Amino acid sequence: MPHITSNGKDYDCPLQLVMEQLGGKWKTPILWRLKDKTMRYGELRKDILNISDRTLTAQLKRLEADGYISRKVYPVVPPKTEYSLTQQGIEIIELLTSIRNYGLKMIDKEKMDANTQQ
Repeated sequence: MPHITSNGKDYDCPLQLVMEQLGGKWKTPILWRLKDKTMRYGELRKDILNISDRTLTAQLKRLEADGYISRKVYPVVPPKTEYSLTQQGIEIIELLTSIRNYGLKMIDKEKMDANTQQ
């Protein structure tokens, strides 16, 4: 398979590109929360447990730079900023839904395995 270049980086395969863009602990929870609605920074901060302001800000910037979310700033005081999915972000939700469903199956299997060991 030919090398893929995106944003000045080389990848061996398309999976490597996507996993780098979506990898880590916080990007998918952010995208998942935006799947049904536009949210303000404070709403995301309250809804995602244990994420620091610094991390949330960095992850939002990265997701915006990678084209998954858009940021709209309103010229008001105090500042109002809203985040929503772009078309690319909407398209990735199908993949995240499949991964979530697989995770639910894994949880159910672990529960069944735990019950049979008792």
